[in-house]
Amino acid sequence: MQREIGALWSEKKVVRRETQRAVTPWGGLRVFVEFLRRRGYREQVRRHLPIRLESPNALEPAQTFTAFLVAVLAGARRFAHAARRRGDRALQALPGMERFPSDDTIRNLFKRFTHGMVYRCFEPLWAWQLGRLPQGAEGYSLDLDSAVLERYGQQEGARRGYNPRKHGRASQPPLLAVLAEAPFIVPGWLRSGNCSAARGTVEFLKEALARLGERARIRVVRAEAGFFEEPLLNFLEARGLAYLVVGRMTPWLKRDAARVGTWRELEAEYAAGEFRLRLWNWEQARRFVVIRERVREEKRSLGRKLLEVPGYTFRVWVTSREDPPQDVWRDDNRRAEVEKRIAELKYNLAADDFCLQEFFATAAAFCAILMLFNLLAEFQRATGLPGYRQPATRRVHIFLGGAILGRAGHRTLLHLSSAGGGLEHRNALFDRLLAYGSPTSPKLSLKPGT
Repeated sequence: MQREIGALWSEKKVVRRETQRAVTPWGGLRVFVEFLRRRGYREQVRRHLPIRLESPNALEPAQTFTAFLVAVLAGARRFAHAARRRGDRALQALPGMERFPSDDTIRNLFKRFTHGMVYRCFEPLWAWQLGRLPQGAEGYSLDLDSAVLERYGQQEGARRGYNPRKHGRASQPPLLAVLAEAPFIVPGWLRSGNCSAARGTVEFLKEALARLGERARIRVVRAEAGFFEEPLLNFLEARGLAYLVVGRMTPWLKRDAARVGTWRELEAEYAAGEFRLRLWNWEQARRFVVIRERVREEKRSLGRKLLEVPGYTFRVWVTSREDPPQDVWRDDNRRAEVEKRIAELKYNLAADDFCLQEFFATAAAFCAILMLFNLLAEFQRATGLPGYRQPATRRVHIFLGGAILGRAGHRTLLHLSSAGGGLEHRNALFDRLLAYGSPTSPKLSLKPGT
């Protein structure tokens, strides 16, 4: 059956026909599937996924888990979106799956997770990914941050808390630690919405450092003002870790920032200073670095205005480092990269949209997306792509490509469209995957406190 339709910009007719051949717009995902195969992904997920099904007709949980990751890579933003992939037989053939699970099957997989199962599943998977993290010549910057994952229902753990965009809206704010230079997300804790940014940070960091073990040397720990609390600073000092934390502009900090008498001019509009201060209820005095910026009409000045010093804005950091104030300031400017990673999780990989009624089911789906983010980062290193590319950019430039599924004897064929780069573009990526060697490193020590 066919039908002719008119073209918009010409008088020619376009003939519509139906084909029985399997067609997919995601033919480029075959490169990523090959990357997963070479990294031993299948064996790792089968070994550590703590869910076993007895029914002979049930889809293997490891395949359901993989189908979820594939759906996210293909742009799904809801569990219901995964159901659209069931009719894409060519997409299912890329990872070698005979059938694609329904959205209810994927939901039921995550609903089986308990608190202990989330830990037992993702702890060894993170260790597996960390084992191939390249050694940083100068060490890694560990950036702490929290995000706001908004909720629109009565899910477990959805509570009212800090929400700068939608005041009063319930949320589940995760706590994240990112190795900025990799980039690599070390752990991720999903929390109740009424938690402050710094709540549980010390225990969270203990877990993060235990995961890192000897694999990555931490150059500095950086954090925003929400983490400006002495228990965290005491912990970092006890561990011998350099830190750089944005100061919360309390009246005492404002007073001492306004009293700085010696300023070093950095540029026409900036000056740097420092002072030492022991805040109320603190055990000791600490070093504070101040950046003063002149207020201009043509550019919005960052920081806070002080009544005592009109015409300027001030930013303050507490740090254990002895570097000049301008170096501390420039180092903290690079912390903005963690905001980009959070935006990529939310807007490129839909980390805030996969939500279930059960708290630990949502936590398991969230950890799966964090794992996918790390896999994509390693995929970029393995394929030698220049510069950092966001997941959405990799989706469009590499994974998106028309393909038709076919057969030649007992072999499955995938015909990639040359219009989307075809084999010429992707064969170069395959060649780099063949040449990519996993970096060797000491074994990870997963014992807490080591």
